[in-house]
Amino acid sequence: MRKTTLSIWLGFLSVLAMINVAVAQPRDMMPDSEDVPSSLMTFFVTSAPIGDGGNLGGLAGADAHCQDLARAVGAGQKIWRAYLSTQARPGQPAINARDRIGDGPWYYPRAKLLDYLNRRLDRSLYKSQIHGDTLEEAQRGSNMSKEFALTEKGGYVNGIDDPLPTRHDILTGSLPDGRAYTDDADHTCNNWTSNSAGSAQVGHSDRIGNGNQSWNSSHATAGCSQEDLMSSGGVGLFYCFAVD
Repeated sequence: MRKTTLSIWLGFLSVLAMINVAVAQPRDMMPDSEDVPSSLMTFFVTSAPIGDGGNLGGLAGADAHCQDLARAVGAGQKIWRAYLSTQARPGQPAINARDRIGDGPWYYPRAKLLDYLNRRLDRSLYKSQIHGDTLEEAQRGSNMSKEFALTEKGGYVNGIDDPLPTRHDILTGSLPDGRAYTDDADHTCNNWTSNSAGSAQVGHSDRIGNGNQSWNSSHATAGCSQEDLMSSGGVGLFYCFAVD
């Protein structure tokens, strides 16, 4: 009985200590647990496309779009990168999406202060988890979900179960492990510079459809024009991660 009481008190004191540490931080360093998006936000899906099909202006253009959208909701102090792979071209090595985004943890736009203190896995993501790097993680499957894959404004992305239009096709150009394709086919709309020829590999933000329930590598688009992207259930959205 004494051990149980002692354990309860130790647990209480531990939580109290974490809260005291958080409160002791300068106010501009404190996460705001009420606002949406939360000041903890380090991951989001773009709420709007660039609008030129698969021509995102290359990786630089996609990164700038992430940065602009983050800045518009007060998160521009972080460095944001688009989760996009590029394929090898003469004189240009392939770039893996997973290598552009750091290691995490990443928090979605509705993360709360307790999630920050406790590092709860249902509110945060790590790179190995979302790619199933270990056998255990691969068997469990990615903990990315529709509830996590929110826009920078804290909104849901229309999925298969929502009213039309469906917008769950998310550009990645990536294999399920987050790496670039190595074959001769175009999986990246010519490394995100084409709005006509080629195609792009996409994932499903709601993880529904096409049989494999993949958030980052579900199927290829019909082409690279804006109309092609829209014809298969998307509009040209992509994932953005904070790297700092």
